[in-house]
Amino acid sequence: MNVSLFDYELPDNLIAQTPLVNRSDSRLLLLDKKTGETHHEHFHNIISYLKKGDVLVLNDTKVIPARLIGEKEETGAVIELLLLKEVEENKWECLAKPAKRLRVGTIVSFGSGVLKAKVTEKKEEGITIVELQYKGILMEILEHLGTMPLPPYIHEKLCDQTRYQTVYAKNIGSAAAPTAGLHFTEELLQALEAKGIIITFVTLHVGLGTFRPVEVENIKDHHMHTEFYQMTAETASILNRAKKEGRRIIAVGTTSARTLEAIATKNNGVFKKEADETSIFIYPGYTFKAIDGLITNFHLPKSTLLMLVSALAGREQILSAYKEAVEEKYRFFSFGDAMFITDNIKK
Repeated sequence: MNVSLFDYELPDNLIAQTPLVNRSDSRLLLLDKKTGETHHEHFHNIISYLKKGDVLVLNDTKVIPARLIGEKEETGAVIELLLLKEVEENKWECLAKPAKRLRVGTIVSFGSGVLKAKVTEKKEEGITIVELQYKGILMEILEHLGTMPLPPYIHEKLCDQTRYQTVYAKNIGSAAAPTAGLHFTEELLQALEAKGIIITFVTLHVGLGTFRPVEVENIKDHHMHTEFYQMTAETASILNRAKKEGRRIIAVGTTSARTLEAIATKNNGVFKKEADETSIFIYPGYTFKAIDGLITNFHLPKSTLLMLVSALAGREQILSAYKEAVEEKYRFFSFGDAMFITDNIKK
């Protein structure tokens, strides 16, 4: 299956550079995964397309202000580090720019030495392992020195850093936001619960896979990086009951979908309390075991996330819906508009 099958044309002016003033004012394209039928809405009206007993599964990961600008101690050269995940105590996997200027033993200083990063290992695919040196609480230091790790296609400055967090972000550990969740407000979540829609959470810390394009021709040769996830016993119980009673499980975002599918695949369709890592790669031909629907943003051409939604709704139907979204001037990617993919879409 060639990666070129998942390409599409997107004008640069449709790549959203800033979030909307009101999160839930974004547009919503509804796609029936069985028929390919589409409808156009605004996100705050998603409540009309959900019914009592539906289970919405949200990813409560919290983004680390993980982008750091510092200087090499020996030369003063400017170095940018993007912390991806902690692999041992105070040892972090990161992306460095320019990576060629770093060698094992190099020390990069941030905030006049408040935080230092010593390079301990250079790995494949531009990964650098650093040991962080500091006094105090690391997350408090990062809140002061770091900025949100916005994707490279966003060129505008983010004035309010909280807009790259979901309103329910809780568990610190992501190098990128689970962006489908950015459309939800506290008021909308309360209205959904008042209608009898069940809201529950999983955690998946978004890592390197978000920043790495597919660089092979045959997508089956693509290697997914592992990401940490966890599910509580309470969430597992809610989901198992919903499955037993034939109620819909709807993932909010591809990160939630991958978590649910990883757990269901591992446990023969049953949800269990679990904390593990997954490298699950979902593309057309995959049989879904957990989810009945997906709320998601619009994804980059040739990306693994576009392949995931194509597995759910069919490649041709997805590309047709994307073409329609382009024609209707939807906003794309992290700060863009949303899709709701399920079957029997009706109010």
